[in-house]
Amino acid sequence: MRPDSTDSPSEGTSSTGRVVLNSSDIQRALRRIAHEVVEHNKGADDLVVLGIPARGAVLATRLADSLREVEGTEVPVGTLDVTMYRDDLRRNPVRTALPTTIPDCGVDDRVVVLVDDVLYSGRTVRAALDALGDLGRPRAVRLAVLVDRGHRELPIRADHVGKNLPTSSQERVYVRLTEFDDVEDEVRIDAGKADMSEGDQR
Repeated sequence: MRPDSTDSPSEGTSSTGRVVLNSSDIQRALRRIAHEVVEHNKGADDLVVLGIPARGAVLATRLADSLREVEGTEVPVGTLDVTMYRDDLRRNPVRTALPTTIPDCGVDDRVVVLVDDVLYSGRTVRAALDALGDLGRPRAVRLAVLVDRGHRELPIRADHVGKNLPTSSQERVYVRLTEFDDVEDEVRIDAGKADMSEGDQR
């Protein structure tokens, strides 16, 4: 489970709570986000899509596929690990770094679309922006998330959202994706009390 996550259903999580997005909903949300990205960018020629591991990387690949379907052109896609840029690393130093893979075109003077599954506190995105700054200088950075559950602790806003999901701080949001979890896609919300410290929240 990713240490900063409130949405990882693996490692024994039971199928409790209620489903707020099923497989078809997730597919439609990504297709809509692809259209929004293309419309805002006036095309896809200078786009690079980077997913934040783990499930953000899965969604980034799917979004790039949707962009290809919309525009008929391949959009470079990669991953951006933020482990060493997190602001709670000293409090929780035992973290598994995941690969960062940047397309051959790089990020300089490109419009980078950062992709993650759930936007919560905003701290993961802040770390991603710091990591991206060490890799180059994009012309612009846009944020696409499958779910925005609120409770921001930093002034960060998503440009493209699959679903706005108002939650209480006690609720948990779980994202399951076939490629990562080996189960059918879904987003589920559970009323169980969150068991992580504030510093671990996103």
